[in-house]
Amino acid sequence: MSEKNINESLFISREENFRHASFDREIAFYKSICSGNMELVRVFMRPLFCEGCGVLSEDPIRNLKYHMVVLATMIARYCIDGGMSPEESYSMSDFYIMKTDKSNSEDEIRAVHLEMIEGYTEKMRRIKMNGIFSKQIIKAVNYIICNINSRVLLNDVAGNLKLSPAYLSRLFRKETGMTFSEYVNRLKIEEASALLIYTEYTDLEISNMLAYSSQSYFIKVFRKFTGTTPKKYQINYKIL
Repeated sequence: MSEKNINESLFISREENFRHASFDREIAFYKSICSGNMELVRVFMRPLFCEGCGVLSEDPIRNLKYHMVVLATMIARYCIDGGMSPEESYSMSDFYIMKTDKSNSEDEIRAVHLEMIEGYTEKMRRIKMNGIFSKQIIKAVNYIICNINSRVLLNDVAGNLKLSPAYLSRLFRKETGMTFSEYVNRLKIEEASALLIYTEYTDLEISNMLAYSSQSYFIKVFRKFTGTTPKKYQINYKIL
């Protein structure tokens, strides 16, 4: 094969890998909304119109509005698949599309874009916990998710909910089948797994992001929940 053909082949391969990675990251974004985890959504979220997005109109405002319609439609469908009723999901979609249509500037449209993502994510979080846990555990889980990048302690959550740590600990084991610390670690490892697959962060960086006391402890916890180390998990499942 000539040098020219080799270069062309490498170029095509890089382009295909880029498109594949971009598509998988987009899917990860929709799934993160369905998971109800806003911290994870922020990892995969991109500006409404950015590099790689198709131009749907030469008018900048109309172009953003068209992209919002497409995004609202996609999110609505993924959330229906994730458990939201079609009526509610499409009603939310219609609401944000109408709000976008009334916007007169890029800043207004981008504000609606963020509001829509946060609105759907919060609604999906409630759906996933409704009827499964008591209101106290739902509030506790919300607190954990909102502080997933910090060191989450039982005493802090109990204090926030005005409950005794002993009572909250018993309630967690009764309703989730796990201790409080096990549940926190499960949520952290779910986020770590997605970061390893869809981003370029190393296990050390992810360990720090999720506020683990050390990389070795993070690896120990990761292996407990996944059966393998972060590095092996990344090699086996990485998309990029």
